[in-house]
Amino acid sequence: MPTPLSQIFHLYSRLGFGISYAEAKLLQQKTLTEIVNNLIVSSSIPTYLNDIKKEDIPNRKDAMEEGMNKKEFQQLVNEKLQELNIAWVKKIISTKSNLVEKQTLFWHNHFACRIRDPFAMQELNNIHRKFAFGSFRDLLVEVSKSPAMILYLNNQQNKKQHPNENFAREVMELFTLGRGNYTENDIKEAARAFTGWTINKDTRDFEFKEKQHDADEKIIFNQKGNFGGEDVINMLISNKQTAYYITKKMYKYYVNETINEERVKQLADFYYQNQYNTGALIKKIVTSAWFFDGENMGCNIKSPIDYLVGLSRQFSITYSNYKLIFQLQRNLGMQLFFPPNVAGWPGGKLFIDSSTLLLRMKLPSALLNNSELEVAEKIDDPDDQAKEYIFTNKKLETEVNWTPILEETKGLEFDKLLKIYLLKQPLLKVINKIKSDTALGQKEMILKIVSLPEYSLA
Repeated sequence: MPTPLSQIFHLYSRLGFGISYAEAKLLQQKTLTEIVNNLIVSSSIPTYLNDIKKEDIPNRKDAMEEGMNKKEFQQLVNEKLQELNIAWVKKIISTKSNLVEKQTLFWHNHFACRIRDPFAMQELNNIHRKFAFGSFRDLLVEVSKSPAMILYLNNQQNKKQHPNENFAREVMELFTLGRGNYTENDIKEAARAFTGWTINKDTRDFEFKEKQHDADEKIIFNQKGNFGGEDVINMLISNKQTAYYITKKMYKYYVNETINEERVKQLADFYYQNQYNTGALIKKIVTSAWFFDGENMGCNIKSPIDYLVGLSRQFSITYSNYKLIFQLQRNLGMQLFFPPNVAGWPGGKLFIDSSTLLLRMKLPSALLNNSELEVAEKIDDPDDQAKEYIFTNKKLETEVNWTPILEETKGLEFDKLLKIYLLKQPLLKVINKIKSDTALGQKEMILKIVSLPEYSLA
């Protein structure tokens, strides 16, 4: 029995970044189980970002000694950060490993980090990718030891004589337990346990400096011992609250921003009992009957990345200059590798305001017709990473081959087109208004549909 197209569109909007009508039709003859398994298998072996080399960015002190001034060094870093951003976007747009990039994007926001070291940021992103479906405990250890996170949360300043609590606080509040599930003393003592976790100034790799580590007895979560950093991580993992905290975020990401508490608790128990196997949790979610309930379809607001990538993939948009997508991330309020703070992007309705909604409604027509677009800057970037690329009052230099799109949708009624491009149907008065315009051709009808606010729903 063919799999309903609505289920395929829903599945790919959650486990990937959307799917074209032609691709969905090819999958329709497979069972839902086969489609899910193929999605998982195709993402089982990740490929890593390797566009930025360690030697691309010299040590700042060495660069100054070799004659590079501060402005030139900053410009070099900006260029490499932009290059890294574009490399990941291109990867997401072209990937067949939909799920691994989707989950990497989840970890990218969960372990939000922003430093001016493109190579370290690339390495952290590859850690997210490597452990996308593996043990959360192993992922947490690797993230905690990553130079990017050590620098961002000041753990290189965390020494026996002068403990720095920044990392210890965030690892509990944002990465594992959630606010209110630890004490200030737990933070102070955990900070002591993480002393000595730093970076080698020559290799810029993780290094444990025993002389900087506080090896004395500590009391953390009512346990006494000469604890180190991995001991604290093991305590956090053994606490079921961590399983609940991660599962709740995953439920909002993959299922519904409105939480079903009973389901989340059941899934959290499963995650905990399966030793934080993230891949097993995702499969449990998408193979549950309720995953395809009407209330869970077209109910989440696409992030700017989901929106841009989904549109690009669905219509096979070709970009002459990928700086356009970099700039559009900024205008829509989500620039990869540049989260607003350590809590990451709040997501959901907070991605939408009057300016971003208007831009989302204008974008499809501009991108799919290679027309002009005028927008206001959304991200306040003191480092001016993209000011040199302004696309106001000039064509966007995009290309779309409309011939196969129009051929595959030839003869389809407007109501059928709505179901192809929207997971949530608009109000009847909106539908009737578009249908009443008899001058609209097929291409114009599709453009009208993807320009509706409902196209922002996944």
